Amino acid sequence: MTYLPFPSVSVIVCAYTTERWSWLLDVIESLRVQTWAPKEVLVVVDHNDELYERLAATVDDVTVVKNTGPRGLSGARNTGVGLADSDVVAFLDDDAIATPDWLERLMALYDDPEVLGVGGRVEPLWEAGRPGYFGEELDWIVGCSHRGLPRVASEVRNVIGANMSFRLDVIRTVGGFNHSLGRQGSTPLGCEETEICIRSTMGAPGCRIVYEPAALVRHHVPANRGTVRYMLSRSWSEGISKAQVSHVVGHKRALGPERRYVRSILPRAVFSAMYDWTRGDPAGLGRAAAYVAVVGCTAAGYLRGRQLAHVPGRPLSQPVLAGVSPWREVK
Repeated sequence: MTYLPFPSVSVIVCAYTTERWSWLLDVIESLRVQTWAPKEVLVVVDHNDELYERLAATVDDVTVVKNTGPRGLSGARNTGVGLADSDVVAFLDDDAIATPDWLERLMALYDDPEVLGVGGRVEPLWEAGRPGYFGEELDWIVGCSHRGLPRVASEVRNVIGANMSFRLDVIRTVGGFNHSLGRQGSTPLGCEETEICIRSTMGAPGCRIVYEPAALVRHHVPANRGTVRYMLSRSWSEGISKAQVSHVVGHKRALGPERRYVRSILPRAVFSAMYDWTRGDPAGLGRAAAYVAVVGCTAAGYLRGRQLAHVPGRPLSQPVLAGVSPWREVK
């Protein structure tokens, strides 16, 4: 298939709460100053009439629409995909501010017709500062790029949901995002971007998904997402989400990078944290303990998710986190 050398791009921003109002306006402003101007910006409001009406009355240079699909991030994204009119669709979270050359960096990779999707780096903006026990290897917990990801443009299994793009015909061909996956309100299930990246490449031998760290967005991290409680709860739900993805696409496809992460990146992180502790850094011991706890919680969530995925009569679309997590969810 032949693609145009200078593709047009629609940016889709999904929003669900008025609590992020100021951040959402900052996101829209960051799109106004892109060096590669988007053809259109679609803000999809996820079943929140108050937010929809307020936004529609405030901004007039973006298209504000309601999610016409099931409640949740996947439904909102699919609504945007259905309305997009461009060569590429890019997704930006409602609390992630794009740097001015974000789209330009993403679009540069689409000169290769074998590139199906491109994602970029997500840096955390800590509301209350990074906690000492929260190592950069765990930044995936707050939806950001973690230490160990490629430092130059590289092929990857999947990109990060807060900063990703796909060719529009690719995402439509595979049927969009899986409604049984993804965040619903404040419930931190996820991995819908992992699953759609896997599905995209399964049917296209020789094609690939690329991570371009130079395409940068900065992601707000509220203080309550830096707590130990959120860390453990998010790890548990990540395990469940990975079990769901494995049930759909198979364990080998779903867990390759995670195995490398556990075997290579985390052991070095634990060793480094313990070394820092022996050198007088009191937070080193906390970081080492956090690494171990996160692995344990994620593994436990994965095993529980495997059990639930094989319960006769349980549809994949049924939320599996409710009533299962030993930690109360933190909004």
